[in-house]
Amino acid sequence: MCEDSETLCVCAFGGILTSISKKWALLIINKLGVSGRLRFNDLMAELDGISPKTLSDTLKELQAEGLIGREAFAETPPRVEYFLTGDGSELRKVIVPLLRWASDRDNRNGDRCEVVCRRSTCHPKGKSCTKKQASLR
Repeated sequence: MCEDSETLCVCAFGGILTSISKKWALLIINKLGVSGRLRFNDLMAELDGISPKTLSDTLKELQAEGLIGREAFAETPPRVEYFLTGDGSELRKVIVPLLRWASDRDNRNGDRCEVVCRRSTCHPKGKSCTKKQASLR
C-alpha cells in the first residue's frame, strides 16, 4: 500500500495496464463509446486492419477486466453485442484526450491515421476530413 501522496502506487494497475496497453484496446473502447453497442462483424468493419483473432482475444481480455460487456441474444441466428460498462465509460473519458493528442500530433507531422473517418464531424474544426481520421466524439 502506498501512503506517500507523491508516490503513484502501481499495485492496482497490474492487469488493467497490460490490457489497455495492447495495440487495439483503446481503439475498441473508443469505438464502443462512440457507437454504443456493436456486433463483432461491425467492430471488424470499423477497425480496419484488425484480425478476427486479435479482436476476439482483445474483447475477451477487456471483458475480463470489466471494461466491456457482452450480451448474447437467444435468436436464430445467434446475435452478440458488445458495449462499454461503467468502468469502460470512465476510462474512455480519460483516453479520448490521449487519442485526440495522438491524432493532432500525426496531423502536424503529416502522418495518416489508420482508421478511416466515416463522419465529417470527426475533424476538430468541423471541416471534412482530408486525411484518414478516427472519430473521437
